[in-house]
Amino acid sequence: MFFILSKILAFLLFPLSYVFVLLLMAAFAKNIKRKRKYLLWGIGVLYFFSNSFLINRLAHAWDIAPVELEKGKTYSAAIVLGGFASDDSEGRGMFGPAADRFIQGVLLQKTGRVKYVLISGGNGNLNPSAFREGAWAKYQLKAAQIPDSCILIEDQSRNTLENASLTKALLQKHAQRGPYLLVTSAFHMRRSVRIFKKMGVDVLPYPCNYMAGTGNFSLSEFVPSADSLNKWSFYIKEIIGLAVNYISGRG
Repeated sequence: MFFILSKILAFLLFPLSYVFVLLLMAAFAKNIKRKRKYLLWGIGVLYFFSNSFLINRLAHAWDIAPVELEKGKTYSAAIVLGGFASDDSEGRGMFGPAADRFIQGVLLQKTGRVKYVLISGGNGNLNPSAFREGAWAKYQLKAAQIPDSCILIEDQSRNTLENASLTKALLQKHAQRGPYLLVTSAFHMRRSVRIFKKMGVDVLPYPCNYMAGTGNFSLSEFVPSADSLNKWSFYIKEIIGLAVNYISGRG
């Protein structure tokens, strides 16, 4: 129920939805003063969420810095969270904007920092197809010449809570001890670490796929950008998700 409700209400997390509602209200308002008020609010909200300055500052404050790995130590596993791939209309898998998660997992294994690459991800759509991200990613790991003996796959999870619980069971099954390196996008790391630790999985953050700018001030940050609107959607979702998990005791 929690999973279904989160998907249904997802539209509330997109800033453009607020703008659209305000503009609709302006279009149908009969009172000239109210029409102007709604229009100005719509423009104001659109500018607020479309300038890079604000979202970049939020991202820098929210993102967790990676831990410094012990020199010469090989960790038992890199837990790579799904969300980096999906399927097309023909059911064929393809990498998405978060493909850096997969890349970092491969690099950690190739450079000897971890023994196993554990991919955790099923299909998180409300109306899922037969595509399972973890199963598809296994073929990509083999193509990257990661040995079969170094691959662990969990392909049933639909969200981060299930990532944590099913990954924990898989690691216990293969008798692997922590700490493990948790690999996911920087915007997603704060909530993910809390959930995994709440589940009793000893993880160290290894963030990637950074969305924020360099942190250097630039006047161009105040120019409206569609990309900024997209970034806000990710961070709003994470902030609300963290609050809900904290209140419900899930993380």
